[in-house]
Amino acid sequence: MTQTKTRPRSPSPASPIKRLRTDASEPVTSRFASGLLDECHAQRLHTEYAQSEPYKHIVIEQLFDDALLRGVKDEILGNIQFTEKETDIYKVNQTGDLASLSYLTTEQLALFPSLSILRDALYGAEFRQFLRTVTGCGPLSGSKQDMSINSYKKGCHLLNHDDVIGTRRVSYILYLPLPLSEPWKPSFGGALELYPTVPNSQGILEPLPTPSKVVPPSWNQFIFFEVQPGRSFHSVEEVVVEPGVDDRQRLSISGWFHKPQEGEEGWEPEDPMRDKSSLEQLSTSTTPLTTYPLSTQNSHEALTQTELSFLSDFIDPVYLSPSNLKMLADRFASESSLELHAFLRKDYAGRLETELRTLDIAEGFSDQQRQGAIPSHSSGVGSGSGWTLRGPPHKLRYCVLDPLSTSTTSGASIIRELEAKLFPSAEFRSWLRILSSLIPTAYGGIEARRFRPGLDYTLARSEAEDSRLDVVLGLTPPHDGWESGVWGGWDCYMAPHEGEEDPAVYRSGSGGKKGADNEEDGTLLVSQPGFNRLLVVLRDAGVLSFVKYVSAEAKGCRWDICGEWAVEDAEPDVSVTGE
Repeated sequence: MTQTKTRPRSPSPASPIKRLRTDASEPVTSRFASGLLDECHAQRLHTEYAQSEPYKHIVIEQLFDDALLRGVKDEILGNIQFTEKETDIYKVNQTGDLASLSYLTTEQLALFPSLSILRDALYGAEFRQFLRTVTGCGPLSGSKQDMSINSYKKGCHLLNHDDVIGTRRVSYILYLPLPLSEPWKPSFGGALELYPTVPNSQGILEPLPTPSKVVPPSWNQFIFFEVQPGRSFHSVEEVVVEPGVDDRQRLSISGWFHKPQEGEEGWEPEDPMRDKSSLEQLSTSTTPLTTYPLSTQNSHEALTQTELSFLSDFIDPVYLSPSNLKMLADRFASESSLELHAFLRKDYAGRLETELRTLDIAEGFSDQQRQGAIPSHSSGVGSGSGWTLRGPPHKLRYCVLDPLSTSTTSGASIIRELEAKLFPSAEFRSWLRILSSLIPTAYGGIEARRFRPGLDYTLARSEAEDSRLDVVLGLTPPHDGWESGVWGGWDCYMAPHEGEEDPAVYRSGSGGKKGADNEEDGTLLVSQPGFNRLLVVLRDAGVLSFVKYVSAEAKGCRWDICGEWAVEDAEPDVSVTGE
């Protein structure tokens, strides 16, 4: 659940610190590292910026006067509250917009002398001109200030996105990793990842599944880049280090410089249809579907002997019984979802569980091998693995079975049989029709998926116009960490969002079931990863769904086989509508 708490004040460093002067009449250049704003230095950075990859950006190792930044750190830890926020795309502890400092009383503002100086220096005319010189971005607003403080502790992360929202022109982040007594190590996680892009089949730029540049945080480091639609894709690695007695955290101040606002020099009216963010663009999508041949579209009320013979090779007999199917159909008509445990035949499932555990160990995903560390982006994929990486990561990232693979492992063979033989079959369609009392007319998105710890997820998506019948066969070997929700990986369904900046905002997936609290924040259904467990959900048009990012703390991969079906004669009052 969302929590708000006051951070403890950190101990003062043992080494002497020069006294910070807070006289507002001091020159702005004194707030920054020596020589930073010099014209010759800005021109050198401009050349470096123009040549940077995978897109234009700059890393400045020391931005502010160190005494000023230490004062900012003390004010943050002593006087500011953080709220835990979690969506499909991030988990972070965050403050409100620091532009609100302008509305504090004199007494309140006296608690933040250093932070006020830092904010005014960042958005002052001198530094904005410095940014313009380096980036060539054009005028920047001095009136619209957009910044907040973020604390990434263990488990916090930010997935792939491009930052394109509204009038944002330059993104930045200033690092204050703690404690000061110990440098932040790359093994702690929390690095900024920058992604190269390539055109897709429609000629639209999309990020590749893996980053080409990784920047671990360090004290007083400042990174900025111009917000570029279709190019400025980035993410933040999960923080995997324990807070410890020193309250270790990836603390940062981040935000945006905006285009000039109305009344400022350089202002231009915005086209509301231009430069929509990746989140806005991706909240709706359509999965290509394959229509069933007319010869398979039977409407009989019970499974035929031929169908029973085929299905009994895979499905436990309890789910083929006419009386049980009638009972389940009644429950589905009432609840719009079902979760069927021990779905596959016991012998079939037993072999598969053993094989999947063995695969995780063989490819280094067990906790004994990783000890909570983030695996490399190439883990579990490539030549001989039988799996390939699927993206693009601003929509999703996970592994799928490689159709060209010659892998003969038993686990891959069983999964391939379920993916290619059971799910798209006319017999399974008949079973779904009886279970749901709906008529499946077409299917799509059928694939076996492997979500690796510390790497993989899907972001929120929905169908704009039609209902879909979602089917997910969970194949994740059981462990308490999955059931509790602390490792992520859950299937989540959200009511359509209405005007939020993020398309899916929820408190936490750890509750596991729909309840009063979840209804308030839009969560309709949460299903934790499990083994041999079939989830069937009628997803109404506009309802968002996603698989939550799998934490590096997970002691193995999350596995499933999924698909979706177009259906006819769906009753509006029994579908998941979010009302």
